Amino acid sequence: MSRPVPVPTPLSEPFWDAARRGDLVIPYCPACDLRFFVPEPACPGCMAPDWRYVPSTGRGTVYSVTVVHRAPGPGFDTPFALAVIDLDDGGTLLSHVDAGDAGDGGDAGDAGDAADVAIGLRVRVDFRPLTDEITLPYFVPDAGD
Repeated sequence: MSRPVPVPTPLSEPFWDAARRGDLVIPYCPACDLRFFVPEPACPGCMAPDWRYVPSTGRGTVYSVTVVHRAPGPGFDTPFALAVIDLDDGGTLLSHVDAGDAGDGGDAGDAGDAADVAIGLRVRVDFRPLTDEITLPYFVPDAGD
């Protein structure tokens, strides 16, 4: 996979640590019961500063999708499907969806089947190492349990 490497911040470091272990975690605010992403200094729903990361099942539905044909910057392979994923357990994520892969270690940026990603598609998270320190969560079609 050839693309820019995310740089963890103090707020996002637990997210990247979990992804490296193969776990998806989402910021959660116990004060207002909101799951949200991206991590912010305070909950975007109630402004409480004491949110925490909680595990997610990593299953959801494509809410919105676009197929990117022109790279947003150096290092991105095109085309790729970029989608807003509504997670079953709450919250949303913006992520790559690889409709041509079911977690077989292919290249998330190489979604030759990017046009097959559609609104309503059931997906599940999978992980691909980008570097020794950064593992990217991305989504693939969910064939069920």
